[in-house]
Amino acid sequence: MFYFRFVLLCFLLVTGAVSATAQQAQLAFGSVKTDPSLPVEVTSETLNVNQEDGSAEFVGNVIVIQGEMRLTAERVLVIYNQDRSAIDRMEATENVVLVSPPDAAEGDWAEYTIDSGVIVMKGNVLLTQGPSIISGDQMNANLTTGTATMTGRVKTILQQGNN
Repeated sequence: MFYFRFVLLCFLLVTGAVSATAQQAQLAFGSVKTDPSLPVEVTSETLNVNQEDGSAEFVGNVIVIQGEMRLTAERVLVIYNQDRSAIDRMEATENVVLVSPPDAAEGDWAEYTIDSGVIVMKGNVLLTQGPSIISGDQMNANLTTGTATMTGRVKTILQQGNN
């Protein structure tokens, strides 16, 4: 058994892959900070507006753009504030991808609170930063500060050198 572990460790070191598992990881996210006051552009196949609760549902190949940030999903629900004068938050589901160059994350669900610039992604979150990959159950990304926290069975693959 010792020999097997030794060979596996040597393989990981030689190939440049190092794996670490934790419950929480602090990291940078995106090289350009997002201004939450910038306009939000949404494109989709279908738009359903609910006048009663002040929401709008975008369905089918949804693309949300704000500054350099891009969020795509199959469905995005836009929830307006109480007086319906501004967007309060957006909930994205199905094949959610968030790009804040040069980083990209994907997950099952995301909620973007516009005023704070915070995006919470849940469900099989996978973050790609250059050659490195970080996965976890949830990522809280603050687009205004360019920081993120990955929580819940965090696994990291760090590429070493020029691999």
